[in-house]
Amino acid sequence: MPNLIPHFASIAADYDVLLCDVWGVAHNGVAAFPKACDALMRARAGGATVVFITNAPRPSPVVVLQLDGLHVPREAYDAIVTSGDVTRGVIETRAGQSLYHLGPARDRSIFTDMTTPVRFAPVDSADYVVCSGLDDDDVNKPEDYRRELEIMQARKLFMLCANPDMVVDRGDRLVYCAGAVADLYVSMGGEVLYAGKPFKPIYEMALARAEQARGRKVPLDRVLCIGDSVRTDLRGARDAGFDFLFVTAGIHAEELGGRDGPDPEAIRTVLGAAGALPKAVMRDLVW
Repeated sequence: MPNLIPHFASIAADYDVLLCDVWGVAHNGVAAFPKACDALMRARAGGATVVFITNAPRPSPVVVLQLDGLHVPREAYDAIVTSGDVTRGVIETRAGQSLYHLGPARDRSIFTDMTTPVRFAPVDSADYVVCSGLDDDDVNKPEDYRRELEIMQARKLFMLCANPDMVVDRGDRLVYCAGAVADLYVSMGGEVLYAGKPFKPIYEMALARAEQARGRKVPLDRVLCIGDSVRTDLRGARDAGFDFLFVTAGIHAEELGGRDGPDPEAIRTVLGAAGALPKAVMRDLVW
């Protein structure tokens, strides 16, 4: 069993950099979690650098404005790195190729102000696909896209997944994300590159931003990742060589005992299946 802790203050001094998930830790898509934001502000006041690391399929400046709207104070973080930022970097490497955007219009900011203008094309003529989400995630499910994915697979189209999350909390319910569509495409034989967590490029970019803010290199054992997903956050921290703080009241809340959790036996089951242990476990991020 990992260490079950009630207060983040008990381990905060062990770390110089916090790479913190956003959705599920700092807010739920509807409103900020005041206690989590307070904990991050207190950590910063104690000398830590906080970088939000998120699978949002949008550039970081757009996410800053989104966080403002949810009342996540800017004092809670030093920088933000998004899967959208990583996606833009990959798109830049494919200059001259046309892409088909599978996702809602609200994600089009991912393509703006690129060094090389983006050329869009229909699915039956594009060179590759960028998947940022479902057109209407309040209604749509990954299976709704099977016919479209069959066309893509028949053409052997490469997919760039701009948000590897399968689901996120929106208020008191879960909605599907681009990762669920990408996983379906993989199961059909399609080729996918996942731009965000749990894959290393987003962690390398986030650590670089933290070291830039601190003005020096940071030892890996002084970096703590914080998140609520076994699939993305726990696995990503493990593969990058960082300690991990698991917040159980996010997307795994029902599995781990609900809002009254965490339930130790449920934690053993979930983490045993994951094959990795976090440094510590909390229900919510509180100081």
